[in-house]
Amino acid sequence: MKKPIFSLICMGVLSVATASAQQQIRTGSGQALKLPAPDESASKNKFAKVIGWPEGKTPVAPAGFTVTKFASGIKSPRNILVGPNGDVFVVLSNSERSKKEKEKNDANGKSQAEVAGKSANTIVLYRDANADGKPELVTRFLGNLDQPYGMAIIGQTFYVANTDGIYTYPYKTGDTVILAAGKKILDLPAGGYNNHWTRNLITNADQTKIYVSVGSGSNVGENGLENEVRRAAVLEVDPDGANEVLYASGLRNPVGMAWAPGTNTLWTAVNERDGLGDDLVPDYITSVQRGGFYGWPFAYFGPHEDPRLKGQNPGLVKKTIVPDLAVGAHTASLGLAFYTKTRFPAKYRGGAFIGQHGSWNRSSFSGYKVLFVPFSKGKPSGAPQDFLTGFIANEDTREVYGRPVGIAETPDGALLVADDVSGVIWRVAAK
Repeated sequence: MKKPIFSLICMGVLSVATASAQQQIRTGSGQALKLPAPDESASKNKFAKVIGWPEGKTPVAPAGFTVTKFASGIKSPRNILVGPNGDVFVVLSNSERSKKEKEKNDANGKSQAEVAGKSANTIVLYRDANADGKPELVTRFLGNLDQPYGMAIIGQTFYVANTDGIYTYPYKTGDTVILAAGKKILDLPAGGYNNHWTRNLITNADQTKIYVSVGSGSNVGENGLENEVRRAAVLEVDPDGANEVLYASGLRNPVGMAWAPGTNTLWTAVNERDGLGDDLVPDYITSVQRGGFYGWPFAYFGPHEDPRLKGQNPGLVKKTIVPDLAVGAHTASLGLAFYTKTRFPAKYRGGAFIGQHGSWNRSSFSGYKVLFVPFSKGKPSGAPQDFLTGFIANEDTREVYGRPVGIAETPDGALLVADDVSGVIWRVAAK
């Protein structure tokens, strides 16, 4: 059977340069993609300013869906985990740019629309037992963390991925607070370039392995490749942190991770590099091959060499795997979740939702929305399409209402979307 072929150019996700400068390729899923020639002089910045959501205004979903606030008034909700009993765990964390630095950047029109100041470093629990979209119980589940992002539950253990490592805590289903001290089971390189401080977690189906995503410490290795060890990668470890394996590498900033329904294939959402122009390099989602190399920092989308590292590692350039699906350049695609329930219309079942935090290294906005990608037999079967929009208030004045990040589905078949800069968790449900 032929792979499905579809083009981002037709969908307007990726604008292109002149035909003479284009490099046409097909991605791993058969997507037709034209890459403009790299041009460092063409790199532009356009930073967003957050104005928050006016009373009564929400993001916009397709006809047949409702969008409501599941939670609000919280500082920088980034990632969401739904526990075995339906409890919703929300990580509150942010990059720790000082308020003074943020105000200086805002005054110069350079705000990245981030949450300023000390990270909350907290996990909040929400319990919505009657599934009406309004939690009856809210607790400070776990505090005193260090820029947490990833979470997982294995048996009677709660896992947290802080920026510097993986920690475990004793936990029983239904617990509403953890007071015990954590145990560090795995050291990780802390911090990273721009917002590459997040460390995500996911387990395999039988929970015998944990997969940890670690972003790069630089844009394209400018801080020295000796500082990129165990970075720009997905690591595989045992539940006790032992037997670490470099599962896949060359992934500049893999954040969202999920298993394609009906398969044993891990997928990740990856933020690609800056500084090569408006439409290079596209962010992407891809299946993750064990031992695979995806290009960073030497190449992108197959053997397309980054001119800033020309000739430095031709062997790895040649080995670069072409990702499965491009989702637009500089979109900051962070969240990734597959829809496994039945409440949404049939077209959404088994498909992927992508939280796009939004661009800054681009002359016009890209991202600032949730995309949907239809899947069939474990592969993308159509072009990305807008699902949750309305986050941009006015591009001319650089104003946005919010920026979506993590995504999770609830037991009753709704989607929860973390909007970090506006401090809201949105609930999207089928009518």
